[in-house]
Amino acid sequence: MQARVKWVEGLTFLGESSSGHQIIMDGNSGDKAPSPMELVLMSAGGCSAIDVVSILQKGRHDVSNCEVKLTSERREEAPRIFIHINLHFIVTGKDLSDKAVARAVDLSAEKYCSVAIMLGKGVEITHSYEVIAA
Repeated sequence: MQARVKWVEGLTFLGESSSGHQIIMDGNSGDKAPSPMELVLMSAGGCSAIDVVSILQKGRHDVSNCEVKLTSERREEAPRIFIHINLHFIVTGKDLSDKAVARAVDLSAEKYCSVAIMLGKGVEITHSYEVIAA
């Protein structure tokens, strides 16, 4: 995997993935676009949500919605790394059991989500969930 980041102006940068997709990043506390740290947080949520939905669908569960609300804490001093991240999954589906969602969340956290697992080497990461009947 490769990528490149090109300076646009001020503290705004354009990132481009090897697949040709682009995203703007802003170093001014997210003034014009997400900051790099916001993108890291969203990446953990996106990677985990993909896993959870995929696992539930492969188990033939009727999932109609999945949202991940991420909360984080960062160090006050530089480097302002994350010290804690919580991923709270809100999964909606027809006849969807707590057990199935818990299993999907656990599998993502422990085995599949490369972003969260990588971050977990230096950050305390917790997971929670709720199931909403469709």
